[in-house]
Amino acid sequence: MATSNTEQEKHEDLHKREADFHDDWATSEDLAEIDVVALFEGLCAIENRYMIEQMGNLQGKKILDVGAGLGESSVYFAMQGAEVTYTDISPQMGELAKELAARYNIKINVVISPAEKMVFEKDYFDIVYCANLMHHVPETEHTIWLENIHQFLRKGGKLYTWDPIKYNPVINVYRKMAMDVRTIDEMPLGFDILKKYKATFSNVHHKEFWLSTLVLFLYYYFIKRYNPNKVRYWKRIYKENEKTIGWWFKPLSALDNFFLKIPLINRLAWNIVIVAEK
Repeated sequence: MATSNTEQEKHEDLHKREADFHDDWATSEDLAEIDVVALFEGLCAIENRYMIEQMGNLQGKKILDVGAGLGESSVYFAMQGAEVTYTDISPQMGELAKELAARYNIKINVVISPAEKMVFEKDYFDIVYCANLMHHVPETEHTIWLENIHQFLRKGGKLYTWDPIKYNPVINVYRKMAMDVRTIDEMPLGFDILKKYKATFSNVHHKEFWLSTLVLFLYYYFIKRYNPNKVRYWKRIYKENEKTIGWWFKPLSALDNFFLKIPLINRLAWNIVIVAEK
C-alpha cells in the first residue's frame, strides 16, 4: 500500500524529532561512563543475558544492530568476534558509537538511517538485534519493518527485539514523570504485536522481565532521590552490582522468573523479549 503524502510527512517529522532528541542525548554523554560489559553481563542486564545465551557463540556471526544508540551492544558483539553493522537514526549517536568502538579497539560498520528505510543485502545477516526500538516505530509501519528485517536475515537467522510493554501501572506512572528523557512519539507495545511477528517469521517465542524487581525504580525515586527527568533509570540500573543491591535484587529476580511464566501476570512485566526465526 502506498503511503500518502500526509502520512509520509508525519513519518518524516517523527524521524526528525527522534534524530534531534538522540543527537542531544549523545552530546550529553560521557564516554568514560559507558560500561559495555555491564550492559550484557551485569546484575541488572537480565534481558541481554537471556538473549546472549540464546544466541550462542558469536564468533564470525554477521550481526545487524538496529537503533543501536550509544553503541554498547554493537561494541559488545564485536568484542565476541562478530562482524557488526551498527545503525541508528542519529548522526551524533553514530559518532559516539565510533568513538566507543575505538576505545575498545574494535571495528564496527556504522550506518545512519531510520529503521524503516534501511537497505542491506538480502539473506545476509545471521542475527538482527534491536533493543528498545520497536516501540519507536509507528504502529502503521510495524509490519513493513518486520518484513524488511526478514529479508536481511539468512534462512535460520534470528531477530531479537526487546521493548517495554504497556500494562504495568508503576511503569506508566514513571513514564509520565520522565517526559524529558524520552521522546514523545514512543509507544510501549501490547501483546497483539506478537501476531505481526508470527505473520512474518516461522518461529516466534517471547519472555517477559521485571515485575517485583521494579522495586528498584521506587528505590531510585524515594530513597536515592534520583530525579526521573535528570537520571535515566533504565540506564542507571546497569551501574548496580551484587554489592549495591544484590542481596535483595537476586531473590526478587528469582521470584519474577516464576511469576512471569504465568499467563496474564506476565503482562504486568516491564519488558518483553521476542525472538523470531526466519
